[in-house]
Amino acid sequence: MNTDFLSPVESVVLAHNELLPPQAIGNSIQIHSEKEGMPELEGVKMALIGVDEFRNAKVQREDHLKLKEFRRQFYRLFMGNWSQKIVDLGDLRAGDTVEDTYFALSSITADLLKRGVIPVVFGGTQDLTYAMYRAYDTMEQMVNLVTVDSKFDFGEADELISSDSYMNKIIVNPPNNLFNFSNIGYQTYCNAQEEIDLMERLFFDAYRLGEVIHDVTVVEPVFRDADLVSVDLTAVRAADLGSLPHNNPNGFDGREICAIARYAGISDKVTSFGLFECEASSQGAQLAAQLVWYFIEGVNIRKNDYPFASVDNFTKYIVPIDDMDMLFFKSNISGRWWIEVPKNQESHNNSERQTLLPCTQEEYLRATEGVVPERWWKACKKMIV
Repeated sequence: MNTDFLSPVESVVLAHNELLPPQAIGNSIQIHSEKEGMPELEGVKMALIGVDEFRNAKVQREDHLKLKEFRRQFYRLFMGNWSQKIVDLGDLRAGDTVEDTYFALSSITADLLKRGVIPVVFGGTQDLTYAMYRAYDTMEQMVNLVTVDSKFDFGEADELISSDSYMNKIIVNPPNNLFNFSNIGYQTYCNAQEEIDLMERLFFDAYRLGEVIHDVTVVEPVFRDADLVSVDLTAVRAADLGSLPHNNPNGFDGREICAIARYAGISDKVTSFGLFECEASSQGAQLAAQLVWYFIEGVNIRKNDYPFASVDNFTKYIVPIDDMDMLFFKSNISGRWWIEVPKNQESHNNSERQTLLPCTQEEYLRATEGVVPERWWKACKKMIV
């Protein structure tokens, strides 16, 4: 792994660890420091990486989260009953250009993915999601991206990449590895109608803020099929972030965003996680730290019951609808549900990587009443594109 891009954690932060109890995270994980050097990655499950890159922010401001403040808040939290090994690789130095930073982050992410290590990236603007996405180019697989954001971040077609337009580059720039894009928490008045229409035309999934707040469990199947998860912390309401300028009065509260992060961690398929647009307030740093804690908690309680791993651990249900049989599978380990999506033999979109789609028990019950799940219909449409 090329460690030239990474700088050690600041000594002032490590000095803070000496005041913490031994059970605190700061005293329980391996940290990249000037004294100890870079941690070994053998047996590591998650690696934290700070990124101090804000040059492509849509609105330039001075109140960005300082990486050392995030670490102070994160290191002081206590470890859960975790068995997975965690390391902090330090900070990615901003390159001479933003493109240099993208290249470095993409290279580091790709290396960690190949080693089976989940990169947990924090800090910086959300356009860094593009760099993490490009890391999957080396994996030769289609990618499912989930963002937690009040906006879709499509921007204008000819706009230079920014924190509000990176999705255009993901969709348009080759190689085109994106299979599905899901947004959680969008607010209608933050998005042009053309963007909402585009989500429909591309058969992408979008969940309005009110829908998720009403029942946060509806997003669990979305994460179960994700590879890359990107969280824009401004999707959290201003009151929970410390009420800094540019924040939204509406959004998720602290408990809801932490539950969402936990769902992301529980997913057996999520292989990278990014937390961006963090705030400089002490309250914002605390919430960001707790959000990462919940993601790590989720990873540590993964059930590893993805259907392709062991079909014997599933109960199969056949639901006849019209002139077809819909096949549902329920895990005997976790009680989670999947629905089979028939492959289209004439498809040329490299979508053969799976035929089982996560769903809910409610969708199974509605199918028994003749209602075809919307997520199944969208998946079938993608198969023939």
